[in-house]
Amino acid sequence: MYYKFSDFTQKLTGSAPLAAYSPQGLRLGVPAESPAMIFATPTKLVSEAQATVEYLGANKVPDFQRLFQASDSIPVHLKRGLPDRLLYRTTMALTLGGALYCLVALYITAQPRNK
Repeated sequence: MYYKFSDFTQKLTGSAPLAAYSPQGLRLGVPAESPAMIFATPTKLVSEAQATVEYLGANKVPDFQRLFQASDSIPVHLKRGLPDRLLYRTTMALTLGGALYCLVALYITAQPRNK
């Protein structure tokens, strides 16, 4: 036997299997239209007459694979040269500066107040 919550009596009542598995009128639905594509969005609308599609940019993945998979002694986070070095050094400087700032703030907070 199948049960569902009755809106009228506020208790469980016997019901058909379909009503028990679809509570309070919820039904399975199909979206009215398909969702828009997220990746590889063309710059122009595709029509039936147009066979080629122009995308936003060239595929750079093979170039990056060659660059990052090269067996030289450079760490992966520094393989792209100057921009990577600048980002790495900026991140390290901000990290050390933040750690020093926290230590100074803790030291100042730990000092007793003079009355």
